[in-house]
Amino acid sequence: MTTHIIDGKIIAAELRARVADEVSRVKREYNLVPGLAVVLVGNDPASEVYVRNKHTQTQTAGMASFEYKLPTDVSQAELLALIAKLNRDPVVHGILVQLPLPVGLNTESVINAIDPAKDVDGLHPNNAGRLAGGFSALSPCTPLGCIMLTKTVHPSLEGMNAIVIGRSNLVGRPLVQLLLNENATVTIAHSRSRDLPKLVKRADLVYAAVGKPEMVRGTWLKPGATVIDVGINRILEEHGKTRLVGDVAYSEALQVAGAITPVPGGVGQMTVACLLVNTLYAACAIAALPKPTVQVFADEVNFGPHRGAR
Repeated sequence: MTTHIIDGKIIAAELRARVADEVSRVKREYNLVPGLAVVLVGNDPASEVYVRNKHTQTQTAGMASFEYKLPTDVSQAELLALIAKLNRDPVVHGILVQLPLPVGLNTESVINAIDPAKDVDGLHPNNAGRLAGGFSALSPCTPLGCIMLTKTVHPSLEGMNAIVIGRSNLVGRPLVQLLLNENATVTIAHSRSRDLPKLVKRADLVYAAVGKPEMVRGTWLKPGATVIDVGINRILEEHGKTRLVGDVAYSEALQVAGAITPVPGGVGQMTVACLLVNTLYAACAIAALPKPTVQVFADEVNFGPHRGAR
């Protein structure tokens, strides 16, 4: 059996091209330029790289990009005042505060302060609640990317057994909701789950999002399973060199899985592309325009209610 490598670079590039086409159309037909504001607090090197990448891809897609870099010692009141200003700014349709925030800042308060209509990270309780209820909502970008990658292999996820390993608000929990919206049968596993290998063995779809290097072993997998590896971990090798690995033992999984995302080059590529999708949808919703249609290969990105609640 030859395992299919799900190339996130190619799929994300296709998605960004479709977003750029829609942005061009919206500009031409409605004179609307979607705008994304990214707020970075402090000087964490990894966060700076992410923000720079978002800025570049936002501009390449034809959107307006606004960057706000604040010092590590910025006060909670100053940060909330900036968010309030962005909430009122008519040229800003999406607001993203880069996480994690420095110690001393209350993340929950910051997320709650963002206008839900501009919450392109999909973390505001209004959006999280709507997603959980099966209603139209802005969804977190990484879980949305996971679904898109899966559907390049399986156009329909209906009736498939899926396991999500990890229950964070950023990935695990919203991913479960998106899978339920696709009519998959979902198990969510976490640090208290018993006999995790046995749970994984039953799954047609495996989503690893725990932040533990190569935790999911090849022997855990059902032959032919599709594996979406959300993890990105830097491990130290001999001679002081570092290497990026996922939460799945990739070389082992290659011997068993039917399809798998690499690390790097998989899910990470889709996160920023989905941020552009969310910004486009937010801009059209705020302007009371028809929903844009963004095609991912043969399957349409569906931000509406799920297709069955029974």
